[in-house]
Amino acid sequence: MAFSERTKSFVADTLALVIFFTIASGVNERFIAGMTWDEVVVSRSIGAVLMVLTARPYGIWRDWLFGRIAPATPRGEFLTDCLSLLLFQVPIYVAIIVAGGADGVAILKGAAGFAVLMLVLGRPYGLFLDFVRGLFGLSGQGQKPMSLGG
Repeated sequence: MAFSERTKSFVADTLALVIFFTIASGVNERFIAGMTWDEVVVSRSIGAVLMVLTARPYGIWRDWLFGRIAPATPRGEFLTDCLSLLLFQVPIYVAIIVAGGADGVAILKGAAGFAVLMLVLGRPYGLFLDFVRGLFGLSGQGQKPMSLGG
């Protein structure tokens, strides 16, 4: 059975985001934000659902941003991946930890820690996403997003 490009893109982007950020977010919540393991389990459960809903839109956003910026150097690709994650993921992450029960200080620490993680993990995640897409026979960053038309 052959799957459409749209289906493969959804599955690849979703798997990449769920695998990569369940680990990264859980570590941040427990060891940076100081949340309890119970709070981490709740926030990661909520996060998993939200990641399924936002993974492909993030992939489209990242592809669009790469298309707009068109970085010509590895440094430009690094910065574009970092900016992409920072602008898209941090607001979603704050909502997740609030729903998970974080208090004011934990929210600020968690958001700051996650923002730093986006800067540190931006390019590694971008490369991981491109790798997972490649496993599905998809092109990496800059693939033309179907819903944006060009």
